[in-house]
Formats: sequence, structure tokens, C-alpha cells
Amino acid sequence: MVKVSIIGSTGIIGKNVAFTLAREDTVDEIVMFSRPESLDKAKGETYDMYDALAARDIDCRLTPSSDFNDLAGSAIVLIAAGTPRKKGMKRLDLAIPNAKIVSFYSEKIAEYSPDSIILVATNPVDVMTTIALKASGFKKSKVIGVGNHLDSLRLKNYFSRQIDINSSEVHTRVIGEHGDHMVPLLSSTTIGGIPLKYFVEYVDLDITGLVERLRRAGNTIISKKGATEYGPAFAISNLMSTILTDSHRVLTVSSYLDGEIERVEDVSLGVPAVISKRGVAMIVPIHMNDIEKKEFFEAARTVRDATYEVLENLDIE
Repeated sequence: MVKVSIIGSTGIIGKNVAFTLAREDTVDEIVMFSRPESLDKAKGETYDMYDALAARDIDCRLTPSSDFNDLAGSAIVLIAAGTPRKKGMKRLDLAIPNAKIVSFYSEKIAEYSPDSIILVATNPVDVMTTIALKASGFKKSKVIGVGNHLDSLRLKNYFSRQIDINSSEVHTRVIGEHGDHMVPLLSSTTIGGIPLKYFVEYVDLDITGLVERLRRAGNTIISKKGATEYGPAFAISNLMSTILTDSHRVLTVSSYLDGEIERVEDVSLGVPAVISKRGVAMIVPIHMNDIEKKEFFEAARTVRDATYEVLENLDIE
């Protein structure tokens, strides 16, 4: 039986991930974990989802719970709990309050579901990935942040829509911080197998505008509707399904680095990785031009400094 648990299941991201994952019919049980005071809401969410899933003849079991014992046996535990980002806020503004939440739940996951993979969605996700790693004591391959997976999908979509081409023909990736210091790998982007630097000679493509739109994407959505939900939910569900089906796809996730990329270490950043049922099976070597390297190093410095500040505040080694 394939079982996953979602901590923060009544929040916008948590409940949308649960419903999206249940619809894919790749899991047998989803534990909708919440605080005791939110348990009734979790129950209401499951009743509503059951009604919808019945229309698709999907029999995924949804278990509302505030009992940590119910995490046992989970293949993946998603941490989506935390203070959400509001209009005008940077992801790093959430670091210390959300680190306390992520640290607490990571310790509980290690105690009640020691064989699981921890997937972190709480922002700032790169900092929180290291917090979860340190607090749980897990191997780094088993602690994964959603990272730039969503950013990469957004950039792929922007290219596809601007030049009116099927998105499957666009191969691009965003690395670094899931935030202001994200690094689009334009030097290795291809469209229809043609390197971007050659493709732009024949097509009117506003690269600068696309990158700026990408950096503002989260805040743009939040300013207009109050929160991001469908994009993150589908990206997270996609990542969870990749793990559960042992697909060995290369996705851009936040992973703790020990020098695998440009000798950067002691920080979690978005990097391309082979994802399997073991978690991060391999961090994929990448080529960057000089500008991209400079931006990647700046992302590493920014996230590392923020992480050290949070670790010191929480007294975590």
C-alpha cells in the first residue's frame, strides 16, 4: 500500500496537493494531518474530496488526523505548514517563524516515520530544506525542497505561450534560490532542439521581459488573488508522483550541496537532480556561462547567510 502524509493539509497548498495527488490515482492513502484545532476542517476537506473523487471512480483513502502515529509507514511526508507569504513580502521574511514550524515537524517525522522522504514546500523553501535536514537527521538524499521545479515549469510555459509552440518542445531550467536570486539557465535552453541563442535570431522573443515576469510571478498572483495554489499544487504533486513511481526524471529541486555544483557547499539550492523512490538519486552536473555562475554564487551566499541566521536563532547545529 502506498501512503503519503501532508502536514498543513487544511492550508491552500496542502489541500490542493492532496486533491491533485488523489486524482492521479497513484497512492492508496493520504493522511491529511493538521493541528487538533483544525481537525474538523480537515474532515470537511476529505468529505468534499470524496464526493469529487467518486465521479472518477477513484478509491484513494483520505485520513484526517492530528495524531503523529498516523504518519507511520508514509513513503513521503510533505511539510506544507507555515505562515503564508502576503502581498509585498519576500520569501526570506518568513524564515524564522516558519523555521520553528518546520523544525518541530521534521523532528516528529524522524520519530514516527523514519523511513520516509521529507518533501518541503514551506517558504523560504531553500532555507527550510536545510532546517528539515538538520532537525530530522536524515540523509540529505531524503530531504527535498520543491525549489525551482515550479519556476522551471513557469519559464517553460512563458516560452511556449510567447512563441506559440507546444511546451514539450521547450527545454529550460531555473536553478539557485526559489526567490529573487533564481538563475534561469538560458545558455542551455533549447526550443525544438535549437539552442535559444540561435532561435532568437528568427523569432521576436523578449527574453528580458520573460525573466522579469518569472521573478515577479509569485507576487503577481498573490497581489491579484491573495495566494498561489494551482501551480504549486500541481508542481508538488508531480514531484511526489515522480518519487512514488520511481521515474528517475531530472527535476530541479532544492537539495543540500556538498560541492557537487561549482564546489558550492553547506547550503540547499535548486539544482537538477535525478528523482527516484530513494529521493535524490543523483545531482546532475550542469554547464553555466560566466554570468550564470556569478548569479548562482550570489544565490548561494544569500541563502547560506539566511540559513545560518535561522540556525543560530533556533540553536540548531
